[in-house]
Amino acid sequence: MLDYLVVGLGLSGLTVTARLEEEGKSFEVYEDHSQSASRVAGGIFNPVILKRFTLAWKADEQINEAIPFYQRLEKKYNKKFVHFWNIYRRFHSAEEQNNWFDAADKPRLSGFLDAKLEKEINGNISSEFSFGKVRHTGNIDTKALLEHYRQDLQTKNLLIAERFDYDQLETAAGFVSYKGKKAKRIIFCEGFGMIKNPFFSYLPLRGNKGEYIIIRAKDLQLDKAVKSSVFIMPLGNDLYKVGATYDHRDKTTSPTKEAREKLVTETEKLISCKYEVVGQVAGIRPATADRRPVIGAHPEIPNMYCCNGFGSRGVLIAPMASRELIDFIERNAEISPEMNLQRFTKKHYRKT
Repeated sequence: MLDYLVVGLGLSGLTVTARLEEEGKSFEVYEDHSQSASRVAGGIFNPVILKRFTLAWKADEQINEAIPFYQRLEKKYNKKFVHFWNIYRRFHSAEEQNNWFDAADKPRLSGFLDAKLEKEINGNISSEFSFGKVRHTGNIDTKALLEHYRQDLQTKNLLIAERFDYDQLETAAGFVSYKGKKAKRIIFCEGFGMIKNPFFSYLPLRGNKGEYIIIRAKDLQLDKAVKSSVFIMPLGNDLYKVGATYDHRDKTTSPTKEAREKLVTETEKLISCKYEVVGQVAGIRPATADRRPVIGAHPEIPNMYCCNGFGSRGVLIAPMASRELIDFIERNAEISPEMNLQRFTKKHYRKT
C-alpha cells in the first residue's frame, strides 16, 4: 500500500510531493497536463503589491520559506531555477512617489522598498516621475522546474500520465483504492481543474485567466523587471515576457487576440525601442472568493485532502501551504484558519 496518491502536478502537486519525498513517504502522481497555469506563469516572487504599495498576505513569511525550498531543488537537480533581480516600479505621478515614501517607512516594508528613487534605469524606458526599487525579488523558472521534476518522477515510475477518473476512486476505513491501487491517503492538487472534482467542487474556486506575450527586443538590453501598467521581465537572449491580463469571464486556456492587442498597446507605452511579438501563452489561475488558499481535509470523506487556490502568487504560497498540509496530516498540526478549507464547509458543503 502506498502512503499517498497525488492528483495534479502544477506548483501545488510539485511542492506537496517534494515534501512527501523529504518525509520518506511513498506516492504516485496522476497528471494529464490539462492545467497550464503553473507552466506558463511568470514565476515572479515579489512580496509587495505594487498597485497599492502594501505587503501581500504573509508574503514576508512566505518568501523566507519559499526561496530555500526552491534552492534545495536546484541543488538536487544541479540546475538553476531561482533568478534574483530587482523590480522597478515606474511612477505615474507625484502622488505615487509620496505613497511609496510612506510605505518605505513602515517596518515590514522598509526591507523591500528602497526609499531612494532612480531617475533612469534604461534608455528605452522613461518616466517623468522616476522609479522605485523593490529588493529581494526575482523569479522561479517554473517551466524548467516542472519539466525536471516531471522527468524525475517518470524515471522513478512515480508518474501516471492520464486523466484521473473520479468514478473509479473508492474510499474505505483507513485507505483509498483507485484502479486496484491502494493508498492510505489521496491529495488533490488540480488547480482550476478542481471545479470538475465532485469531492471538492463545492469550494468557491474562481478562475482568473492570465495571458502573457513574449517579445524580442534586441535594443532593449534590460536586466531587471519593470512594473508599470504591465510587467516586463527579462528571459535572456533578448526575449522578454510582458503581462499579465486578468479575465474573470473567459475560462478557456487558449490565447486571445484581445489580450494580445491590449498587451501590445501597453508595451508600446512602456518601451521606446523596436520589438516583435514572438509568442503568447495563457493559463487559468485558481483563485478563491477570499483570495486565500484552500487546504485541508474533506469534511466527510476520510483520508481525502485538497491543496489549491494559490491565485497569482503561487510560487510564494505553495511551499508554505504544502508544509502546513503535510504537517496537518502527518503530525496533526493545525492549519492556519485563513487557509483551512473548513472555513467554507458549513456554508457551502452539502452531502450528495
